[in-house]
Amino acid sequence: METLEFQAEARQLLQLMIHSIYSNKDIFLRELISNASDALDKLRLAVLRDGVEGDLSDLRIEIEVDPAARTLTVRDNGIGMTRDEVVELIGTIARSGTAELIKKLADAKGDAELIGQFGVGFYSTFMVADTVTLVTRKAGTEGHGTRWESAGEGTYTIDDAPDAPVGTTVTVRLRPKDEEDALFDYAAEPKVREIVKRYSDFIAFPIRMGDETLNSMKALWARPRSEVSDDEYHQFYKHISHDWADPLEIVNLKAEGTFEYEALLFIPSTAPFDLFHRDSARGLQLYVKRVFIMDDSRELLPEYLRFVKGVVDAADLSLNVSREILQQDRQIQLIRRRLVKKVLSTIKDLQQNQPEKYATFWREFGRALKEGLLNDTDNQKAILDVASFASTAGPEPTTLADYVGRMKEGQDAVYYLTGDSRAQVENSPHMEAFRAQGYEVLILTDPVDEIWVDAVPDHDGRKLQSIARGSVDLPTPDAEQEPEGDFAPLLGFLKETLQEQVKEVRLTHRLTTSPACLVGDADDLPPALEKMYRAMGQEPPRVKRILELNPHHPLVEGLRAAHERQADDPGLPDTAELLYGTALLAEGGDLEDPARFAKLLADRLARTLGG
Repeated sequence: METLEFQAEARQLLQLMIHSIYSNKDIFLRELISNASDALDKLRLAVLRDGVEGDLSDLRIEIEVDPAARTLTVRDNGIGMTRDEVVELIGTIARSGTAELIKKLADAKGDAELIGQFGVGFYSTFMVADTVTLVTRKAGTEGHGTRWESAGEGTYTIDDAPDAPVGTTVTVRLRPKDEEDALFDYAAEPKVREIVKRYSDFIAFPIRMGDETLNSMKALWARPRSEVSDDEYHQFYKHISHDWADPLEIVNLKAEGTFEYEALLFIPSTAPFDLFHRDSARGLQLYVKRVFIMDDSRELLPEYLRFVKGVVDAADLSLNVSREILQQDRQIQLIRRRLVKKVLSTIKDLQQNQPEKYATFWREFGRALKEGLLNDTDNQKAILDVASFASTAGPEPTTLADYVGRMKEGQDAVYYLTGDSRAQVENSPHMEAFRAQGYEVLILTDPVDEIWVDAVPDHDGRKLQSIARGSVDLPTPDAEQEPEGDFAPLLGFLKETLQEQVKEVRLTHRLTTSPACLVGDADDLPPALEKMYRAMGQEPPRVKRILELNPHHPLVEGLRAAHERQADDPGLPDTAELLYGTALLAEGGDLEDPARFAKLLADRLARTLGG
């Protein structure tokens, strides 16, 4: 026998489970049954597709209770595990972002929705257990099995189990009943029947207690929606997703004709913590004529819909279908197109008829959905139609259709500005004339916004235009006439002085209170994208931008007058550099030499204070 320590994150999670204040401790049994069902699916697939030796004649889950010994046992004759797999799957939680999420979980004092984001249902047994024992043997391997045991105190023991049958047996030694803590008598058969019926009735394999089968084994996706309760759907969703919260929306789809398939999809109510991690679990479960094929088929939905969970059951695919075949299969591509349209139409329905649900959806998944604007040209318009954006019109997000409905007479473009935060965008100098003249501007602050705006040239024929790129043809207010004096000499001086930083210097009516701003040409790479490429280790060509001056600002007027009086004043180049630096900082940019800028500013302030 060997005693090993849990990985640090696993120890923390165990302690959270042992001291959990979560009121619904019943779900530990649902999680054990779900794991057993997965093991049976994997054995059937290994035998049918990979040629592993195994008995498929009576795949089942067995539950035994012993009130005297206060134990509950869940046994399956599925795929089983090797010793190394036991250590890897139970002793560690090898998922990126786990440590960060455990901290949130601890702060939330056992919040169920956060616990569910781990997808580690086995650990939930420690909400009800003094000790947990697992005995397992991997199908298709010779030799002995493995016995694992822990009281959840930071270590576990692992030993050989010579007589272990193929499959996995989990025995939970139950803590004393304490109904005030929602700790019920899980060694009582009526309680077990109640839990199985509520949470696991749809499991495709028989769940037996003695001679009694506790579940109906009916595939929910094959039943008419009118015959299935929302609670049944919710429990099925939790089974396939390992989420502990109810889904936001249920999507049913059935296709008949040249090829047949059924789909049952779910839009979650909260985004998983690893939604934007490359190694996160994603994809739909794929069945062929009720036979499980794979649980992460990414070919059935595009990456930007990776948050959707569910099942697709196809009638005409081979049981030996591989990922490579799925990528090329014509039927899979047709199913994928239909599923995408169905999901997008469901989101559209939420937007039009259930605004609170839609608001939740967009808050949780809008950033991911917008990725589809980059690579799904077939559905680009449908995605734009269901998208919402922050706007200067008010605190609530707006659709493009609503924006267009509020456009001023003569306005022919949808104006937007990208940035790191709403506050930064709203305070940008580029906003000044638009705010003064009452033009609405979309506020785009997600990283993906920098990219998709260039992939989407227009919406219903109306151009999407950045107010920080190109020239913006706003009406000039009557009170704002051309300034007196000739600015040409100053513009030439600034262009020569700042030739390493800018490609042009010109006057603008874009500004009302700031002295200057930086703009790019319409086809220039935005600064945020330059920064993004550099963060990824790439060095894009440096883009020089245009310095625009507000001719009515006292600083610019004073600079013109100073240049007119003494064009070779040695302080003017420093002033030009300060003017450029403040314009860069005002839009949230990074100074190339912050120390030099600070010194120039300090020297100038000292001279000013010194008279």
